Amino acid sequence: MSQRLSKGGTAADSTTSGNGVAAAADLRGKAVEVAAAGRPAEAVKLLQLALQALPVDDTDVHAVTMRIRVLVSLGYTEAEAGSVPGGLAHLGTANALASGLSGGPRRAGMLGLVDSQRALVLHRTGRTAEALELFDRAIPLLEGALTDSDLDPEVLARVIMNRGLTHIADGKPGPAEADMHRVIALADEHGLSRLRAKAQGNLGDIAQLTGDVPVALDHYQNAERAFRDLAPGLVPRTQIDLARALLTAGLAEDAARYLDEALPSLREQKVSQDLAEAEIARAAAALLEGDLTMAKKLAESARRRFVKRGSESWAEVAALTKVRAEVTAALSDGSGRPAAAAPTRLAERLSAVGLTDEAALARMLAVRLLLRRGQVDAAAQLLDEVPQPSRIEPIDHKVMRRLCRAEVALAHGQKRTALAQAKAGFDELGAVRDRMGGLDLVCGTAVHGIELGRLAVGLVLDDARSDADARRVLSWQERTRAQVYRYEPLPAIDDPELASRVTELRTVLRTVQQARLERRAVTHLERRSAALQREVSRLGWHTSHWGRPRPVAAPAEIIERLGDRALISFAGPDRDLAAVIVSGGRTKLVRLGPKEAVLEIARQLHADLDALAPDELIEPLRQAVSQSALRRITTLDDLLFGEHGIPADLLGDRELVVVPFGGLYSVPWESLPSLRGRAVSVAPSATAWISADEVVPADGPVVLVRGPDLPTSATELDQLREVYPEAIVLDGAEATTAAVLSAMDGAKLVHIAAHGTHEAANAMFSRLELHDGGLLAHEVARLRRPPAHIVLGACELALSHIRPGDEPLGFAGAMLASGSRTVVAAVNRVGHRSAALTMTDYHRRLTNQPDLAADLADTMTDYHRRVASGVSPARALAEATAADPLRRPFILLGAG
Repeated sequence: MSQRLSKGGTAADSTTSGNGVAAAADLRGKAVEVAAAGRPAEAVKLLQLALQALPVDDTDVHAVTMRIRVLVSLGYTEAEAGSVPGGLAHLGTANALASGLSGGPRRAGMLGLVDSQRALVLHRTGRTAEALELFDRAIPLLEGALTDSDLDPEVLARVIMNRGLTHIADGKPGPAEADMHRVIALADEHGLSRLRAKAQGNLGDIAQLTGDVPVALDHYQNAERAFRDLAPGLVPRTQIDLARALLTAGLAEDAARYLDEALPSLREQKVSQDLAEAEIARAAAALLEGDLTMAKKLAESARRRFVKRGSESWAEVAALTKVRAEVTAALSDGSGRPAAAAPTRLAERLSAVGLTDEAALARMLAVRLLLRRGQVDAAAQLLDEVPQPSRIEPIDHKVMRRLCRAEVALAHGQKRTALAQAKAGFDELGAVRDRMGGLDLVCGTAVHGIELGRLAVGLVLDDARSDADARRVLSWQERTRAQVYRYEPLPAIDDPELASRVTELRTVLRTVQQARLERRAVTHLERRSAALQREVSRLGWHTSHWGRPRPVAAPAEIIERLGDRALISFAGPDRDLAAVIVSGGRTKLVRLGPKEAVLEIARQLHADLDALAPDELIEPLRQAVSQSALRRITTLDDLLFGEHGIPADLLGDRELVVVPFGGLYSVPWESLPSLRGRAVSVAPSATAWISADEVVPADGPVVLVRGPDLPTSATELDQLREVYPEAIVLDGAEATTAAVLSAMDGAKLVHIAAHGTHEAANAMFSRLELHDGGLLAHEVARLRRPPAHIVLGACELALSHIRPGDEPLGFAGAMLASGSRTVVAAVNRVGHRSAALTMTDYHRRLTNQPDLAADLADTMTDYHRRVASGVSPARALAEATAADPLRRPFILLGAG
């Protein structure tokens, strides 16, 4: 949603004297404080009492001036509490009284005060042009009064800030930023701490308007920190701003968490404008998450609140959010013939109140509905009426514009034009991504391109008949994947506050774990953990940076870089699954049948392998689960590589690079019968594989780490000391997070044997348990020189949260994105003994030390007893997992 409408304004006046009207002055002062703290309904009551304290027939200049000030404050607070017409009526009375004063600075100051407050109320209702005209008239009057009378400088600072807010709403970041810096200068000069915090938050709005989300989040964070001390009632307002910035970055879940925290406070405060804005933002988050029922419900609630306030512009924006949810539902459920009249009428109303970007979006929704009804010419005509985008058009609007043009072109049979529009849309999306900071921000933007990517890949898939067509499919697969892994990682910025929050989070997570073991209540600890995770994420958004993106790899480059290897790149934009195979310099497209059948078997296999993991399963259960897993892994193998799958002669005996999508990231590829013993590297894209393959290993030490609470008899560290006698070993109390992070920085190879936890809800907080708590994926992603080769002998840490754009993010993914070449980890739970056997075998093969430990002999097949030579990581892992594929579900992520 566009950010051009206003956010919370600020009451313009603050303190005064009042000879003979001390009671009114005192009540008004209290009301201003209450309103500034975000409680306008309470302020209205105090101001009404203040008016009652003033004699109606008192013509003393001080009494009249006080009545003007009270009416000005009441005009703002009553409008905020829900009645804009009532607020404007009070301001009209105040203007009449100010006009009756004798000339001079006092009269100018009072007229400026009334004009500025009327401008603020108009700004809050979306009438920006009228508001700016009044602000421009009021500020010179107030500047003169400040020089020649006792006008409080805070009044002038507030009015300038409110004009800046109106410039933001009008899409003019330059004048807005100038106003905010002037406010900060006045605040610093006169000690106005709370006003300075508000201006800081407004600079966040300006950064967001210009597309600099990390800088916006930084400003919002500073403002929120100040408000927690100075005015806790204003924290929810800042949370709305944070949520909007996160929605720009596609992080709907994070935005929803902030809004779900803010909404109860806003309902309690009865700030109708902010509450309704929060409901719109929460509806937008629900829309991105696919909860269309919630989106419609919240948007309608917000619309009713805005109508009650008299905020016509905001009411239409709320209506647009609801219509967007309705159109999404109509287009996604495959039923009905929805009419385009509603969004078309809404577009006219939005245009009438000056919201051109929003009007354009409403027309684009109507275009899509017309296409759904088969009215192609009408859709094309309406699309021609959509105005050119503004300079600050939101990215979701830009991508929607490209999607509509592509769909209209496709309806006219103009496939090349459709693909050209898709390419342009992804170029625009990439420009936004390039300005992000932090892995989750970089990754989240892909949500805006899902439909466009599905259209493009589906189109080239439908038309693919030859090897040349297969190359086009591969090219579009690479272009439409989220592409996080092609950015050059830059050194993270040291931030003591971030380090402090991470340490506190580590302690809380450990306390939660212990409390659960002792069956104690953990609700309050979980709330603290969630709050700390949000804080760590926010701090990381502007202290983690990603550099120049490498170009998306073209098919010719992929073929050249593969050499003797083969690549399988899976795609499933619609109901069917397909795969592009690159092998021996050729590309071929293979259609694999219904996608859901493959994904369902993959889910069932994952569940079976988890159940099979414990070392001490009773024999009957082990046999039953093994048989089930064997059936499913055979079925999956047949679907992918059987008679109607990928032909064996395409792959030969080549090493393999697999690019999965969605649920296929949980498959232990080396365990599939057709791939058993074959060197397999898994990568988020061919481009990501090339980036990893280009990593030059550091000439640092080997680091071996053992976490706490592992059975001594079932860990590999003692055997690995023999394999790497010169290694740095961190064990017991030495295996702290600080020591491990320090040792990892610049290491050639790191092996960590520790308990691991994959956090599906927030993958960057997946962790390895060390002596002093969890080592977070968030932390390892910030290493200045990540290890070239890292081995995670723990459960599930190759699992990832699949973000929009079919790109994984998790502990192993964070290492790969941060510059590691090779990450070995498990995609399932794995028993301690199985992990130890696999990892010991892996390292011995990797280093050309084939003499296996005696306690491994009973599990080693003849295949593994052969003399091994030092081999690549992918080959070593293939040989290490082949002995017991169902209980050794490790994969190699990156380049092997």
